[in-house]
Amino acid sequence: MNKLIDTKILIVEDEIIIADYIEELLQEEHFTKINIANNKESALKEMSSFLPDIILMDINLKGVNEGIELAKLKNSNATIIFITGQHDLVLMNDALKTNPDAYLTKPLKKVDLLASINLAVHKKQSQTFQFKDGYDIVSLDFNAIKYFVAEGNYVNIQTAFKKFTTRQSLNTILEKLPSQVFSQTHRSYIVNKNKVQRVTSNSVFINGVEIPLSRTYTKQFK
Repeated sequence: MNKLIDTKILIVEDEIIIADYIEELLQEEHFTKINIANNKESALKEMSSFLPDIILMDINLKGVNEGIELAKLKNSNATIIFITGQHDLVLMNDALKTNPDAYLTKPLKKVDLLASINLAVHKKQSQTFQFKDGYDIVSLDFNAIKYFVAEGNYVNIQTAFKKFTTRQSLNTILEKLPSQVFSQTHRSYIVNKNKVQRVTSNSVFINGVEIPLSRTYTKQFK
């Protein structure tokens, strides 16, 4: 599977001609998972149903800076690339507060657009846990994962929005995760240390869920 061209891209642009032009540029490079939203309402719908990996976000929708507000409401796994025709430093600073991956100005150059997407994809891959879910490959941002729990031959992945299940061993998963973010607490559990709210002598707590903490792993939480 080509991870780059398999990326889901949402184009949020109220000028239909420009949106179609961006889509054509991407199709020329064999991207196939592309959706377009021409207003705030359709963008919100696409972010919740299409779940894009990358959002090409026009800052000005219908003459106002709705793109910045939309960026704050994006689906958790998406990264933002802002597009604007303005060169207003105040506006740019406001946009940068939403932590976009890139900031492009119109008229768009194909080489700049593709370079920004490529960098965003590679950055995303270095900060995600990928696994197979049926016929699909799912990529979860580390920050979205609360904990992993082994159940027989499967491991459940608890995130902020739903539970996933993968057929892997807990040890195999642990080898794929950065130790500065994830730690094992028990033979059946791996937790995101950034999500831990309280630690006792034999438990850690994440959003009110008590997770066992074995003596073997306690030093990682001191």
